[in-house]
Amino acid sequence: MTSFSEFSTFPARPSDAERDRVLAVLREGAAQGKLSHDTFVRRMDLALVARQSDELKMLTADLETESPWSRRVFGTVGRISAFSSRLRRAWQSERLPKLLLPEPGPYALRIGRDPLNGLRLSHDTVSRVHAELTTRGGQWILRDLGSTNGTTVNGRRVIATVVVRDGDMVSFGQMSFRLSAHSAK
Repeated sequence: MTSFSEFSTFPARPSDAERDRVLAVLREGAAQGKLSHDTFVRRMDLALVARQSDELKMLTADLETESPWSRRVFGTVGRISAFSSRLRRAWQSERLPKLLLPEPGPYALRIGRDPLNGLRLSHDTVSRVHAELTTRGGQWILRDLGSTNGTTVNGRRVIATVVVRDGDMVSFGQMSFRLSAHSAK
């Protein structure tokens, strides 16, 4: 018969929450330039295979030098910066020319430099066939067609498709408009 003292006990494996916290600290350290790309990738790999909490702590020991006070200050500055960028977008969108959404129909509205498009935009940053606008289920869908300089909606780049609404700010290359569902406003 074996006694209880013969069994070895091992420290508990790190939880997913601990791992996620360490990965977030590593991402932030790389974003701030505290880690080179190679060091970041190596530490991420080590964090994913760590068996003990101490191993995880060692991966971020040189990155966690900020005090709670400095974290609050940086967080406040970040929120103020985000507010000012939202304010700038709101101010800019009121001054943009309107792009009237067409009546819903069976065909998509093609946008680009090509004369055969439904909406022709003659600007160097607009691709020949840049984007298309369709209706689906009562909603307007904007799709970038692999344009060189991109399509954005409210400052965010369109990767595939996105739902657009009246009042949204859209950009095709460097040409920006405010979508409008009504001709008089």
